[in-house]
Amino acid sequence: MDVPCPQTARGNLLIQSASSLISAGTERSLVEFSRANLISKARQQPERVKQVLDKIKSDGLLPTLEAVFTLLDQPLPLGYCNAGTVLEVGPDVEGVEVGQRVASNGPHAELVHVPKHLCAPIPEAVSDDHAAFAVLGSIGLQGIRLLSPTIGEAVAVYGLGLVGLMTVQMLVAAGVRVLGIDLDPSRLELARRFGAVPANGASDRATASAAEHFSGGNGIDGVLITASAKNDNIVHQAAQMSRKRGRIVLVGVVDLELQRADFYEKELSFQVSCSYGPGRYDANYEQQGQDYPYSYVRWTEQRNIESVLAMMATGKLGVEPLISSRVPHGEAVRAYEALTSDRTQLGIVLQYPQATHARERVVDVVRRDAVSDESGQVTAGIIGAGRFTQHVLLPELKRLGVRMVNIASAGGVSATHAARKFGVESSSTDHHAVLQNPDINTVFITTRHHLHAPMIIETLDAGKHVFVEKPVAIDRESLDQVRQSYERHQGLQFLVGFNRRFAPLAVKMRELLSNRAGPVCATALINAGNIPADNWNLDSRVGGGRIIGEACHWIDLLRFLIESPIDRVHSSTIGQDTGSGPQNNHVAISLNFRDGSLANIQYFANGPRTFPKERLEIFCDQRALQLDNFRFLRGFGWDSFQRIKKFSQDKGHRAEFSRFVDRVKSGGQPVISADEIWNVSVASIAAQESATRGKSIDLN
Repeated sequence: MDVPCPQTARGNLLIQSASSLISAGTERSLVEFSRANLISKARQQPERVKQVLDKIKSDGLLPTLEAVFTLLDQPLPLGYCNAGTVLEVGPDVEGVEVGQRVASNGPHAELVHVPKHLCAPIPEAVSDDHAAFAVLGSIGLQGIRLLSPTIGEAVAVYGLGLVGLMTVQMLVAAGVRVLGIDLDPSRLELARRFGAVPANGASDRATASAAEHFSGGNGIDGVLITASAKNDNIVHQAAQMSRKRGRIVLVGVVDLELQRADFYEKELSFQVSCSYGPGRYDANYEQQGQDYPYSYVRWTEQRNIESVLAMMATGKLGVEPLISSRVPHGEAVRAYEALTSDRTQLGIVLQYPQATHARERVVDVVRRDAVSDESGQVTAGIIGAGRFTQHVLLPELKRLGVRMVNIASAGGVSATHAARKFGVESSSTDHHAVLQNPDINTVFITTRHHLHAPMIIETLDAGKHVFVEKPVAIDRESLDQVRQSYERHQGLQFLVGFNRRFAPLAVKMRELLSNRAGPVCATALINAGNIPADNWNLDSRVGGGRIIGEACHWIDLLRFLIESPIDRVHSSTIGQDTGSGPQNNHVAISLNFRDGSLANIQYFANGPRTFPKERLEIFCDQRALQLDNFRFLRGFGWDSFQRIKKFSQDKGHRAEFSRFVDRVKSGGQPVISADEIWNVSVASIAAQESATRGKSIDLN
């Protein structure tokens, strides 16, 4: 796929690839999974099947199928073992210069964009082809560090693939006696050449006998499992061959139905190794560039990669015998065919042309032979190509006949895939390409929340209509700046993605409530579901928290139904409030309206998936309405209304986009008045402030 060149972000490097290594085990399994049919995929992921069934119960069959097929359709860039030359250095990157060679976990691509802590300089004595093995070697090295072998100990390496054979060499270099176990005679021969004693693992008895002989009858001191298997027999064998109080470290992928007797009788220790080492999957380390103190965390994932490269430079780690073939990057399909058809393949190195690459940030995807001159036509640019964009926004814009000119995303892969699928003319990694394109008159912003406010302002200043997915902003200062910008450009359409007010059942509720005599009492119960603590939505600097980023939907829906401004907000949370902690998952928000109405939003994340996700109950004039998951609406005490049951969930997205597109074409008042948008946005931010400060916030 031809994709635009990534922007060089803060703390990142842009690298021109020279070589990359196909990780035989990981990538073979991914390719085989992708080629499997739906039944086979379901059998391999039973926990996903349960999630799908739960979603069908709450949302209906069609929305669930659409979500599943959208996820299965997403492209996954393969590879994580790269070597190349630095083209650009982002802000906050020190010690690396343009033109320097580095090894990284970049994917198989001509240009890769990698955080600084996932890169390491390549010593002059190490070739690019060999340096591409460094990241894979660090996986084995991390397993060795966890095993903590000492000179003279007897250690078994179970599984002699790429990681296993590199692990054998590093252990031998450390003065450890190594027993290499595998089924493949050629790999056993390589292990022997690297200094290990080979043992064929074809039978449990032969393996046990080899281990007993190797250890002099005392048992193996430590076992490193670098194999992949869909059973727990390897772990059982590792326990059987271990001495009392021996150690087992799992680096590969095997089922873990551990037998207690194996570990109890010998007091064995068992540990699972995590990838390249400390820092892996820690967003603060990898994405934010916050290093661990050298004195306290001696070996991070970056320092492990550096250690592997140093061993290559001194000749203690040789990878040339591990290279089965070298294939030009343009013929990568041939390499993957070999990988999946011939399981004896070890290291397949992709090599890249070294001509200077054009760093184009815009790529044409769909040819447009004729551009319509229809008056009032909506010509759209989209900034953000995530799940919401591809699952909800783009299908609706295509259905509405909107001309989609350009879609931008940070990495370019998701944008290009979306452009191909939905007929967008070009993709980009620079949102300015959207704002500066004279063919675009309307911009849809679906990025992470902290980017909404500045991009709204940029778009309005560029003279383009704006749709922004909620929220408008994550703090008062940014919200005020957006308001000031909008006041300078009131001739432009501006809509925030408060879609629930457009849901057919919500519209019906407002119709029923329109002739009420007294104030409303309302309760919304949201079974939001838990999300990991490191999710960007919970980061106060990026997502603003779940109150501002998600509960705002319900603040807006209640504002729409009650038809009165919100004057006062109070929030209560579980546990001690730190401004970005538990209040984002479990919060009770109380809203006071100018007409005397009262609403409570119970936004909780500790409920089961089998419980309905969203419920709203409204009481007024001795009557009540109950809305469940935007599929069921019941009335109590109404003369002319009892219930509506819809076949599938409808949260209003279709009506929302249709109204906005029509308004861009025909002009007129905004779809949602500016006063309502500001009132809801201020109330959402105030709800977060109330949770933090522990007191009510008067919006006036």
